[in-house]
Amino acid sequence: MYYIAVYDVGEKRVGKMLKIFRKYLHHIQNSVFEGELTDADFLRLKIEVKKLYKPNEDSVIFFSLTGKYLQKEVLGEEKRSPSNFI
Repeated sequence: MYYIAVYDVGEKRVGKMLKIFRKYLHHIQNSVFEGELTDADFLRLKIEVKKLYKPNEDSVIFFSLTGKYLQKEVLGEEKRSPSNFI
């Protein structure tokens, strides 16, 4: 499945989060990644992210493309309401 992932984490965790995401996806901008992942790799990525992020401070968003549909999964705190998204 094709994924787009973005994160907004505390300054002390940015470098570690970058390393985790680079193992699985292509880095396209500061905290934005994209690429194909198997279900197993996506699960491994989420497990590693959940070990590092702080739910009350950080936000990690995964967009998955299934056919013509876009699904969104948020880990942590969503910074803005979905109405701001196109």
